[in-house]
Amino acid sequence: MSLSICSQSPALASLPPAHRKLFCQFSQGVATTPSHPTITAAIDYSISHHPNLIAAHTLLADGSLHPTDHISYATLGRRSENVAAALQAHGVTPGESVCLFLSRGIDMIVSIVAILRIGANYVPQDARIAPHDQLTRVASATKARIVLTSDAHIQNLPTFTQAQVLTVRSAEQQARHLPPFKNPKLPVQPSATCYIIFTSGTTGLPKGVQVTHGNVANVLLTDPMSLNMRPGVRVSQILSIAFDMCAWEVLGSLSHASTLIIRHRNISHAVQQAQVVISTPSVLGTIDSSRMHHVKTVAVAGEPCPRALADEWSQFCTFYNSCGPTEVTIINTAKKCSVSDARFTIGKPTPNNTVYVLDPRTRQPCKIGQVGEMWAGGDCVSKGYLDNEQLTRERFVHDPFVGGPARMYRTGDLGRWTTDGELEHFGRVDEQVKVKGFRVELDGVSSIIESNPQVKKAVVLKVNDALVAFVTPSHIIPQQVMHTVKDRLPYYCVPSQILCMDKFPRTGNGKVDKRALLRGLAHSHPAVPAKIEKGTKNLMGTADLMNNPRSTWIVQAIVQNFFVISKLVRNLLALARDIA
Repeated sequence: MSLSICSQSPALASLPPAHRKLFCQFSQGVATTPSHPTITAAIDYSISHHPNLIAAHTLLADGSLHPTDHISYATLGRRSENVAAALQAHGVTPGESVCLFLSRGIDMIVSIVAILRIGANYVPQDARIAPHDQLTRVASATKARIVLTSDAHIQNLPTFTQAQVLTVRSAEQQARHLPPFKNPKLPVQPSATCYIIFTSGTTGLPKGVQVTHGNVANVLLTDPMSLNMRPGVRVSQILSIAFDMCAWEVLGSLSHASTLIIRHRNISHAVQQAQVVISTPSVLGTIDSSRMHHVKTVAVAGEPCPRALADEWSQFCTFYNSCGPTEVTIINTAKKCSVSDARFTIGKPTPNNTVYVLDPRTRQPCKIGQVGEMWAGGDCVSKGYLDNEQLTRERFVHDPFVGGPARMYRTGDLGRWTTDGELEHFGRVDEQVKVKGFRVELDGVSSIIESNPQVKKAVVLKVNDALVAFVTPSHIIPQQVMHTVKDRLPYYCVPSQILCMDKFPRTGNGKVDKRALLRGLAHSHPAVPAKIEKGTKNLMGTADLMNNPRSTWIVQAIVQNFFVISKLVRNLLALARDIA
């Protein structure tokens, strides 16, 4: 990043001089240069310089390495060239999108490399779980002429109006009768789109985020977020192809000539074989760390990480707690965690990136220690949303602290600077709710619950006008957790129920599926008779008027014991098992 924050910028005029200096110092990551300008260049280097190393290896159901289903970098080079030649024959040119609708495996690796080598960008969707409507919308939105898939999924794909469906095997067969693959006349530029990730929108329709080679190289090809990937180092591949963190696994590993360990059904088997692990906290929390003897480096992102999980893993490996939405290329802050850390933070801006904590209403810079909304700038900022200029203009705006053409992105995350220049995360702006007239940050309540040593993970949701806490594991004693909350939070932040579960239902991206939790709650909760409901409200109202936390707690205990029934817990556990 050639630009830097200007301490004399008029945008900083509202800050006292001392805070202005710290704002400039804290907000900017170190300046460095990625080892390669593009991901294509990095992968080509791996293929040419490490042909005999294994690029990817799948696992059998028992967790052992598959005896034949693996691929060397030399073979990856040849097979990707064949698929690339077929794509060129079908008219795909640099800058176009190719939809990649399949699931994890060797074909996925070959396809990604082939698409990037012709200068196109890939648009991943997990063919196992993506609804047909979503696949057709994505294919239509990208105007892709080719949908690349595998033999295992071709029969289950919908009919596309514009795109032709091509399997990896048929593409390789076609290549036998085609001229050899030719590299594009112009090499891929850092500004070229590398992939398009579709994320859920506020309207329920997915929106495509265009991420460039320069964006991705700035994360994967700089330290520390290269995560000590080196030639021959084993990297687990456990996440869905549709999730941007999968690019961290796959492109990161291939760019460093590492070896991807592609999981079977059991996630822990892949982690057990790996030295580098990239995961969401929810997925990592299901793994027994005491059995992961080879793991050297772990990075989590995608959702808030419980302190207990970070402490558990950082005792025996390098553990990074990181944060950042898809729009700023996987992550833009990271913290190397230690059990001895006084505070649990998301760290500092990653190299060549900036993070600003601004007032959510005025967009003025916050003083050090003041909670505000985090904005992201620097080389992480993606192109924006595919064919949605209005939304791009709303979320990606001019960066007044750097000036020039620089842009910054509104993350929607709340945070504040500590006095030593690290960021504390306080959940989402849109996850602030009102309970009994008071504003409550749901992630903040979850964090307090997770401070109880019994709790591995907590999720707090608003149901009607009350808070409900879901916690793991299932053997927790709710009353003891309630004491933790009571001692540290005002009465209106206290959940009316604490529901204990073996594990949480997860989305395809490995995050906690909050909608599934609410569906399970609605499905299992019996209708409350009107008189009882009215009486409950009267009891709670009386306790509130007394303004006595102890009285409130007594009433909440009565309500909780009435509502938390075994049927509800059994149904939620069954739902979690079905979705996982």
